[in-house]
Amino acid sequence: MPTSDGGARTLRLTLLEQIRRSVPFDAYAWVLTDPETAVGSSPLADVPFLPELPRLIRLKYLTEVNRWTHLTEPAALLADTTGGDLGRSRVWRELLSRYEVTDVASVVFRDQFGTWAFLELWRTAPSRGFTPADRDHLAGLAGRVTGVLRRSQADTFLPRDGPDPDRRGPVVLMLSETLDVLAQTPETADYLRILVPPGAGHDPVPAGAYNVAAQLLAVEAGIDTNRPWARVHLAKGRWLTLRAARLAGGIAVTIEDSSPSERAALFARAHGMSSRESELLDHLVRGRDTEDLARLMFLSRHTVQDHLKSIFAKTSAHSRRALLARVVGAA
Repeated sequence: MPTSDGGARTLRLTLLEQIRRSVPFDAYAWVLTDPETAVGSSPLADVPFLPELPRLIRLKYLTEVNRWTHLTEPAALLADTTGGDLGRSRVWRELLSRYEVTDVASVVFRDQFGTWAFLELWRTAPSRGFTPADRDHLAGLAGRVTGVLRRSQADTFLPRDGPDPDRRGPVVLMLSETLDVLAQTPETADYLRILVPPGAGHDPVPAGAYNVAAQLLAVEAGIDTNRPWARVHLAKGRWLTLRAARLAGGIAVTIEDSSPSERAALFARAHGMSSRESELLDHLVRGRDTEDLARLMFLSRHTVQDHLKSIFAKTSAHSRRALLARVVGAA
């Protein structure tokens, strides 16, 4: 099992090569998600229908069959779930069938701290569908990989050398019902080029914006109830929050720096904190001292100190100042 030192993208590519040796596939999409909302934030994909990426994302969010938020087991196969009638899946019926997809293996990576990613592997003709052994192998990997993915998110909060990315925003992207880009603020493309670097000579693909907008459509359609927003790592410990909202002219996606409370909540999940530790951390970010913490949380000073020691142990921080600097992204 590789470490997360190379970053989330390199980590996933390394893991994919390991998976391919045991479970061959023809195409894939591996999407990191906000652990709280399970909405996609950072996609990595190699699919034959990449020009139809907005359509793929929209249909995936509007398809209940084997949706990552609906899976009761870590892994599932489309052919199994549909009893061999793949047309029961909207995304297969309206898109994947045109690319001769014979089966889809879906894997969700979640633990008690949230949903960290979902992976889809496709097989296309002449390849046959996945086997129960393939499904069981993927399910067996899910737990270990989930821990590695969560730690890779925790690592993004570690201090990094070099200049910080320019701070601009908030910026706005307007999308249509079919996720076509209608308009955007001038700085939007700059953010997108960092979030999902495009190939040479190509415009940046707003995949994160597609995901939160598709989640808004899913909420409106009654498919899912999670809020249409996600936090995504930009660079060097900086996190952005993407939110989708309905406007008369379409769907507006705003992109802005994550607030200290949003960062603290994500930091707590990524470091495996308990609910009380997460609550205490949020109070710390708001400037509370030990007396305030004891009063607000109905705890003794001794118990507050015990919680702080546990937080320091989980984060390898050695002082409140160092801890808060990492949480809020301050020097």
